[in-house]
Amino acid sequence: MISKNLLVNLKEFIWIWNQTQNLSLPKHHRIISQWLENLFDNSNKRALLMAFRNSGKSTLVALFCAFALFKNPNLRILIMAADYELAKKMVRNIKRIIEKHPLTRSLLPKDKDQWASDRFTSNRSQELRDPSVLARGLGANVTGSRADIIVCDDVEVPKTCDTSTKRKDLRSRLSELDFVLVPDGIILYVGTPHTFYTIYETKANNPENPPFLYGFSVLKLPLIDENGKSAWEERFSLEKIKNLKSRAGPNKFASQMMLMPISIENTRLSPDALRKYDDDLTYLEANGKAILKIGNRQMYSVSCWWDPSYGSKTGDSSVIACVFSDNEGNYFLHKIKYIKINQDRDDNASAQCQEVIDFILENYIPALNLETNGIGKFLPGILRREMKKRGIICPLKEIVSRQNKDQRIINAFDAILAERALYIHKNVEKTPFLNEMREWKPGGKSHDDGLDAVAGCLLAQPIRMNVENLQKTVQKRIEWRPQKDMCNGSVDFCI
Repeated sequence: MISKNLLVNLKEFIWIWNQTQNLSLPKHHRIISQWLENLFDNSNKRALLMAFRNSGKSTLVALFCAFALFKNPNLRILIMAADYELAKKMVRNIKRIIEKHPLTRSLLPKDKDQWASDRFTSNRSQELRDPSVLARGLGANVTGSRADIIVCDDVEVPKTCDTSTKRKDLRSRLSELDFVLVPDGIILYVGTPHTFYTIYETKANNPENPPFLYGFSVLKLPLIDENGKSAWEERFSLEKIKNLKSRAGPNKFASQMMLMPISIENTRLSPDALRKYDDDLTYLEANGKAILKIGNRQMYSVSCWWDPSYGSKTGDSSVIACVFSDNEGNYFLHKIKYIKINQDRDDNASAQCQEVIDFILENYIPALNLETNGIGKFLPGILRREMKKRGIICPLKEIVSRQNKDQRIINAFDAILAERALYIHKNVEKTPFLNEMREWKPGGKSHDDGLDAVAGCLLAQPIRMNVENLQKTVQKRIEWRPQKDMCNGSVDFCI
């Protein structure tokens, strides 16, 4: 019997446990155990542990919790997981360690009622309201609870992060833990990323929009290190890794084994197929003719599409986009705008029309396609009125869209992405468009308003630029083609 009074560190505590289970202590477990023990003394007690799937990290965290109670039986530990059953599983693991570890048997309470499956209170000297270890799912109410250590074990899983709404809700619920943790308490996140917009990001790329775990200390252990070696060669040889990658697919392997922030599902519309550019539109005059260029490429046609909406916080967005094309079959998504107008304004429609007019002028748009489904049927007259007030002449084509939206998006993007013929301006990356691409699945419920507007541009007959009248358009800030009056038509938008 080992004396409890013996000074033991976490690595030794884990080694003793492994001896009782006939297990070894691999190198990456020694790294994790040392990092976990440092949390007791570090000034920064906010930490993130990321390790490849099946690395044993949850078992090590359970041993860490048992060791913490071994050092101080009066601690209160809260285990948070994506759902209640996952949290209970961690609590049961901690209980099993305390029951069987040679150093922790004195923690067992005399009253069996204090030894439940989802919570237990160890043999301690203080009378505290909260149990020693408590399991809670993300949906549980933790108001009024207090904890010295909080472990968030796999709180990010597909069902909590596969849409932007779920990700916001996840962050909101986890933010409540700041009011549960006592001053100088430890909060430890443990998991692997399940989305490109993972909560497991700690460095600020944009100081004005810090990541959720900004400033957390991090230990990150991917399956394959920077030298191409396996982090656990005894269990994951390079041949086994190759087979695992083949079975899991590149996205899931990158996410769960290499800890890269990427969707674990195969993306139908992959942003990786896009090409980027940062050139602005340039107007030139040569030999008495007007030319419009993006970088060194002359533009020959353009399509502009407005898919209107009142733009409520929970509903569809009002989006306008323009796509230029050269004479080599390349398409340039130069600008996409998500129009944000206070939906309570009495002049919501007029205000949106003003935004659209500004968009037309800024991007030299010679004609506009307006989808008249929903509120769109009321807008043509308002838009014409606002254009007339500002002295703008722009042909307006009213489009009635009857084709299934998913099929329309597929028809528009599939071939162009396969050929890598779609370029996007750097400003497009600042909009929700790329997020919509990553999350879009046929039949899904994710936002797709930007995709729909760009699909409209790609499928609409492009407006050929008349270079002679482009010069007049730039001078008058009105149009590229000669138009006496605006045209008006109703088109059945089917492919």
